[in-house]
Amino acid sequence: MSVRADRLLRSATHVAYFRKAGRRGRARTCVEGMLRPDAVEIPMEYPVTTEIPLDDPAYAACLSEFYADVAGRLRELAQGGTEVVVLCEGDPFFYGSFMHLYTRLKDDVPVRVVPAITGMSAAWTATGLPVTWGDDVLTVLMGTLPEAELTRRMAGSDAIVVMKIGRLLPKVRAALDAAGRLDTAWLVECASMAEERVIPLAEAGDRTVPYFSIVIVHGQGRRP
Repeated sequence: MSVRADRLLRSATHVAYFRKAGRRGRARTCVEGMLRPDAVEIPMEYPVTTEIPLDDPAYAACLSEFYADVAGRLRELAQGGTEVVVLCEGDPFFYGSFMHLYTRLKDDVPVRVVPAITGMSAAWTATGLPVTWGDDVLTVLMGTLPEAELTRRMAGSDAIVVMKIGRLLPKVRAALDAAGRLDTAWLVECASMAEERVIPLAEAGDRTVPYFSIVIVHGQGRRP
């Protein structure tokens, strides 16, 4: 978290954050002890996470309605003169849920975005190895892509980051193996969090891993 973000959060009167229904939320857990005692908390509970397949039209429709509803609540507060700080895990503009609020709010109320550390940079730092050297090409992939597409892009890149893994680890592992990159891949679970775990992917097996898991393949490019 940047100094600016820390300052804004500690002075915030209203704090909003995403979470799964029935959970406290990782973003909220990360800032425990930082909020004002009188801060008003605004949990934004996802109506669905993994219960519906991503390619099911119902998934997009359900989340679209959710984001519209949440944006409406925040818009009403902002138009009434209340400043709300929205917590984000990682950088707000990098595959995050906040982007869906931003596009719905930016034309109606002032929105200031504070950049932050991405989950992938926290993950490759946790491995203790530089991720790119010299002219290395870094490719960021989603585990939700078809296996053949993952394999093709993995084979054509120097350094690789694979996000959104969870229960898709067997597919990601198979794609890396087909691309000849499995032996140098690392699995990082919950990077920068208390439960962080870093192991060679080849030792992980084909199990389900936490949603906040990232696979890293380091580049080996030009260096002095």
